[in-house]
Amino acid sequence: MIGIYFSGTGNSKHCVERFLEAYGKGGQAFSIEDETALYRIREQDEIVMGYPVQYSNVPKILRDYIVQNQGVWRGKKVFIMATMGLFSGDGAGVLARLLRRYGGIVIGGLHLKMPDSICDEKALKRPLGDNRKLIAASELKTERAARALRQGNPPREGLGLFYHLAGLFGQRIYFYNRTKHYSDRLKIDADKCTGCGKCAELCPMGNIYLENSKAAAADACTMCYRCISRCPAQAITLLGKRVVEQGYLEKYLDTALEDDKNLY
Repeated sequence: MIGIYFSGTGNSKHCVERFLEAYGKGGQAFSIEDETALYRIREQDEIVMGYPVQYSNVPKILRDYIVQNQGVWRGKKVFIMATMGLFSGDGAGVLARLLRRYGGIVIGGLHLKMPDSICDEKALKRPLGDNRKLIAASELKTERAARALRQGNPPREGLGLFYHLAGLFGQRIYFYNRTKHYSDRLKIDADKCTGCGKCAELCPMGNIYLENSKAAAADACTMCYRCISRCPAQAITLLGKRVVEQGYLEKYLDTALEDDKNLY
């Protein structure tokens, strides 16, 4: 088994790696941004796939990856892990239906509450201690799920009719237009921007570029909040008007990385 993930601020990457560690058999995890990921998928029959839920939907970048590489999923056994800040309904089910369309075999699902990656909405932020408790609880739940899969009885969170209705009427029917297309609402404050280029370097879509020594954004934001969480000048926002708190995984794990890219 290998892990495949998309991770904006490190949550989904962490959960997939934790799952593989608990599952055993020496599986490795690869981001869909990794050029070798597609080759790894073709080589393996079993995959655990993780991603952050957005309005009870799958990030557009991951949906496009599945569709553009639709020929590789036939016969693959996929265990789905959906991370979220609050609620997802059928966060795992949305991807399950897409994978089944291309011949994938969904063998289980898991929903994991993690620190919210949205940096510019005060109502979604939690105290540091609460976020660390969330991670600890998710790690325990992940380890149990890995053991259950190994024993042939995996959880199926997000995959049934009840979950489908909860996701549809809980969020997706109201916010579908926010996730149907890439967003053109990324805002960069030119007065705050120092032109360091970190956001352009980290953006998984190549949606940010430097113009006249200032960052500028096009219209293909996948709403992962990676740039917002890492901008040294807190010059970028998406849903809110100002950065309330930058959130990235190692902040909650109390660790430090020399290279930001290792988070994703």
